[in-house]
Amino acid sequence: MHHSAVKAVLAVLLLLVPALALASDGGNRLDLTTEWVGYSALLIFVIAYALVMAEEFTHLRKSKPVVLAAGVIWLLIAYYYTSHHGDPHAAEEAVRHNIMEFAELFLFLLAAMTYINAMEERLVFERLRAWLVASGWSYRTLFWMTGFIAFFISPVADNLTTALLMCAVVMAVGADSPRFVALGCINIVVAANAGGAFSPFGDITTLMVWQKGILEFQAFFLLFIPALVNYLVPAYFMHKAVPDGTPPPSDDVVKMKRGARRIVLLFLLTITTAVSAHSFFHLPPVLGMMTGLAYLKFFAYYLFKTHEEQTVKVGTLEDSMPFDIFNKVARAEWDTLLFFYGVILCVGGLGFIGYLELVSQFAYGDVGPTFANTLVGLLSAVIDNIPVMFAVLTMNPDMSQGQWLLVTLTAGVGGSLLSIGSAAGVALMGQAKGIYTFFEHMKWSKYIALGYIASVLTHFIVNFWTFSKPVAG
Repeated sequence: MHHSAVKAVLAVLLLLVPALALASDGGNRLDLTTEWVGYSALLIFVIAYALVMAEEFTHLRKSKPVVLAAGVIWLLIAYYYTSHHGDPHAAEEAVRHNIMEFAELFLFLLAAMTYINAMEERLVFERLRAWLVASGWSYRTLFWMTGFIAFFISPVADNLTTALLMCAVVMAVGADSPRFVALGCINIVVAANAGGAFSPFGDITTLMVWQKGILEFQAFFLLFIPALVNYLVPAYFMHKAVPDGTPPPSDDVVKMKRGARRIVLLFLLTITTAVSAHSFFHLPPVLGMMTGLAYLKFFAYYLFKTHEEQTVKVGTLEDSMPFDIFNKVARAEWDTLLFFYGVILCVGGLGFIGYLELVSQFAYGDVGPTFANTLVGLLSAVIDNIPVMFAVLTMNPDMSQGQWLLVTLTAGVGGSLLSIGSAAGVALMGQAKGIYTFFEHMKWSKYIALGYIASVLTHFIVNFWTFSKPVAG
């Protein structure tokens, strides 16, 4: 058969569209990589993902094409198995497996997003912004402060929320200095992506690796020094271009709403519950997160019941609206959550067809894991890192802990190379429209690339012992 030709074509496709490598578990499978089903599914996914990448121009939300593509791909697979193979249940079992993968990720993210929305509504982030704006620090001090805060908040909150918060600070203090705003935004994108790489909660990709049970919770923190290097190298070069001077002072005062601090503590308790359930009892982390969401629901009930007396007592309008927990659930980023559904099912479908073996052999067999894992980061600068990481997870190559940490690092920080490479970058281009642009970011890409190379080398140096250690899963 002409498998060698198909393998060569897929090798090229891997360089261009990494999400094509996707795979899925599932019983007795036929190799459909050279059948019309395989080519059709591949084409459908490429078209859907092209629409995802063109979202900025078409304004078609990214979840729509991939959710449609997922349904069509699995219908084609089910039709082929039923009509040509007489097996109506093979596709059903594989779809159920993929939906279970999505359900764990979905519920985990829903709980986390609800907490972030609750903290936002209680003005936790606004209070931090007001404090920084009123600090009276120089542009250069604020450049470092916003960068480091983004680096250390993103491991707990997601990097998108962190970047938006810090960008609001930069824009507020840099109203008279577009140069500072542009450099501050680039700095924040790099810092937020780097900070998210050393924590299971910092990025969707790290969460996926943790939930899969490949790396233990504490193992991610081995990436702290490489991630810090990834941020510090480009920040050092950008710092020199930050304008001198101090922004005009501000007396903006923000008071957090009732219960804000307790919600922050409940979020930390929720994280502790999720980690403990997984570490001590080997339960899925999502169980701990949903239990933690119940903490917030009961506290929301308390805020609601005591709302009227508190409003009378304080005598202000700041807490005039009762706290409604389901409003916070409704404000979750549903486009993102449904995008994950589409990606995971598209990925599962293409893997079930049989493209896993071809690409996995090329990437992790012929080329080797170090090159393949480093390439993942470069690809995630162009393609969303979620399908790329899902591809690696479902291929499940036999790698050491060090290599799994490497791919976690590169998938997390690779998106910083271009402004369109991460959700944080895309969001900030909208928030600081005309100031932080694709080409403004590109001017500093060589220094960001230097940080990327430095972080990979740092990982090999400081975590050398992990490359001979097997993974947990």
